[in-house]
Amino acid sequence: MKVVLFCGGFGMRLREYSEAIPKPMVNIGYRPILWHVMKYYAHFGHKDFILCLGWQADTVKRYFLNYDECISNDFVLSAGGDSVELLNRDIQDWNITFVDTGTSANIGERLQAVEEHLQDEETFLANYTDGLTDFYLPDLIDFHHHKQAVASFLTVKPMHSFHTVRADTDGNVRRLEDVGQADIWINAGFFVLNRQIFAEMRAGEELVGPPFQRLIEKESLCALNYPGFFACMDTFKEKQCLDDMYSRGETPWEVWKHPMQDHHLHRLVEFGDDEQDDSRIVEELQCLSEEAGFAAGRIDNKTHQQTKVAALGDQSDS
Repeated sequence: MKVVLFCGGFGMRLREYSEAIPKPMVNIGYRPILWHVMKYYAHFGHKDFILCLGWQADTVKRYFLNYDECISNDFVLSAGGDSVELLNRDIQDWNITFVDTGTSANIGERLQAVEEHLQDEETFLANYTDGLTDFYLPDLIDFHHHKQAVASFLTVKPMHSFHTVRADTDGNVRRLEDVGQADIWINAGFFVLNRQIFAEMRAGEELVGPPFQRLIEKESLCALNYPGFFACMDTFKEKQCLDDMYSRGETPWEVWKHPMQDHHLHRLVEFGDDEQDDSRIVEELQCLSEEAGFAAGRIDNKTHQQTKVAALGDQSDS
């Protein structure tokens, strides 16, 4: 299944880190976040990528054209440096299509620009390329097919440190609730889409705008709630948080290094036929993720406060 990655935006909220590097190319450890997202999909067998490029497209192209597998793999150096034997490989079985989709295009326009590369794909995957998770990806794909949806996406709990307020017309506060405890879920930017999505799109429209609204009216848009680990790199502070986690060896998104994690997080029951069954499944997944030790409630207080999750509704900046 092909994976469309949106990586052509300006990344304005990361400009305090660097004005010369596009957001997908900002490093976490040895590799840019783009690589971490691609490695995540490759782990689940999806290794055919379409990169929707824009601002600083040449930076992304040069990175892969000059890719050095020794940076993130073990190797044996001999013959005074003339011989290098890699003990494991990264991207030798990846297929990457580089498409310049325009400097100022929004997500919907970038997706439409690569439609010709998806002619043979009835279903494909897409991602904003600025969020990381340990979610078991096959569950989202199975959910999408079970619902017979045109578009499905992963939703996560916000971890922002603010409260929602409900007041009456006279200004009297009737309810005050921590947003993390409220029944609010945000778009994590992990999509499963059918080719029919293109029939719902019009020129210039943002993907999660009018096209998704049309799908809502047709009951063809679905979301799967995931209470486990998710972190976004939308700001410099979030980048620092991910760097800190990486330096401590707390990298739950590196599912390729945690094979047992897949086993724990994989849903053990089939999707239900109604909302009650689906709710039960989400509760079971939450219990499984907590057992694996990566649910939001199991992250220590320091990490919980530092790991901020950005609502990804408007991704013109991606």
